[in-house]
Amino acid sequence: MDFNDTPQEAEYRNRARAWIAEATRAYEGLAEPKSQDEYVARQKSWQKKKYEAGYAGLTWPKAFGGQGLGPMNAIIFGQEEGRSAAPTGLYSIGLGMCIPTVFTHGTKEVIERFVPKALDGSEVWCQLFSEPVAGSDLAGIRTKAVRDGDDWIITGQKVWTTFAHLSDYGIIVTRTDPAAPKHKGLTMFIVDMHAPGVEARPLRQMSGSADFNEVFFDGVRVPDAWRLGAVGDGWKAALTTLMNERLAVGGKPQSAPGWRTLMDLARGIDTGQGPAIERMDVRGRIADSYIADEGVKLTQMRALSALSQGKAPGPEQSIAKVVVARTMQDMAAFALDLAEGEGFAAGAKDGDLGRLQGAYMWSAGLRIAGGTDEILRNIIAERVLGLPGDLRPDKDTPFNEIVPL
Repeated sequence: MDFNDTPQEAEYRNRARAWIAEATRAYEGLAEPKSQDEYVARQKSWQKKKYEAGYAGLTWPKAFGGQGLGPMNAIIFGQEEGRSAAPTGLYSIGLGMCIPTVFTHGTKEVIERFVPKALDGSEVWCQLFSEPVAGSDLAGIRTKAVRDGDDWIITGQKVWTTFAHLSDYGIIVTRTDPAAPKHKGLTMFIVDMHAPGVEARPLRQMSGSADFNEVFFDGVRVPDAWRLGAVGDGWKAALTTLMNERLAVGGKPQSAPGWRTLMDLARGIDTGQGPAIERMDVRGRIADSYIADEGVKLTQMRALSALSQGKAPGPEQSIAKVVVARTMQDMAAFALDLAEGEGFAAGAKDGDLGRLQGAYMWSAGLRIAGGTDEILRNIIAERVLGLPGDLRPDKDTPFNEIVPL
């Protein structure tokens, strides 16, 4: 493995870094957005800048408006963008997961209608997969779509849909044949999030933000022309989305706190008998965090090395995701115990304690997003370790004969 940039990658990194430094000057020092509209406007302005400069859709085919570059270009740009003041996040699901599914399974007309406006930031997208009854079993969804002439009528509920309340369109998995086994009776569509019958209700999180939603569909009409893939092939389309999702969420966010943050915090806390960092149990927990961080970093490096050699992403991202999510939660909980005398400064954005408190509040969600720990452990067990597959007694049973537990 060679973790250093090639000469070509170094040249691209320097070029991207210079452009980002100049383009993000307008965002440096800005306070947090005061309203939802201000947040969206700031995100759209950044996406528009990237699009006009040729830094959007880096790995997408040129035929779809992309740049036709390799995955290392996207990774390098993302690394440099993550170190800047660029307002990112709103488009991560739409451009990272939804639109690649659209141009993989959509018709020429659908691609021409939707992809350009997503790429330049004009339209925001969400991913409508999870449901209350299905849990982690995507194939167990119950939102149904029934054919009515040239349209389909969708009825049901989704949940944990990130940015649904800010989105213009979404990709939705529906059940179109309840008599077929659960993986074979699904169909995916594009749905207009402003259509009659769609209601997105933001879920207030303990951090005070409301990024997730429960979304209700009450007789929502979708044209058959907006179907992604064949009727009954929704599982195949969903796998395209999931493959992109696990690649996107598998690593550790650059803004997330790590072992250095915990070490700095421990240096500043006085236990009455000296700084907390002098306690053996504290030093042991810092060492545990260091080992986990380094393991994830090296695992990601191995994945990046494979990508740079033109290989397909392997199961490494599943390993990294399981480790990152659990480590973040454990480290943040320990930091809060360590700083109990400091109180809980809800809303704190700055400082080591504020970062760790923020991590505590969102790290539980990270263990669900992009596949739960249990789902990812199954992947690792079966595809990496070669262990026997999990029991799936309902795999070939007609869905309408399955009784929910």
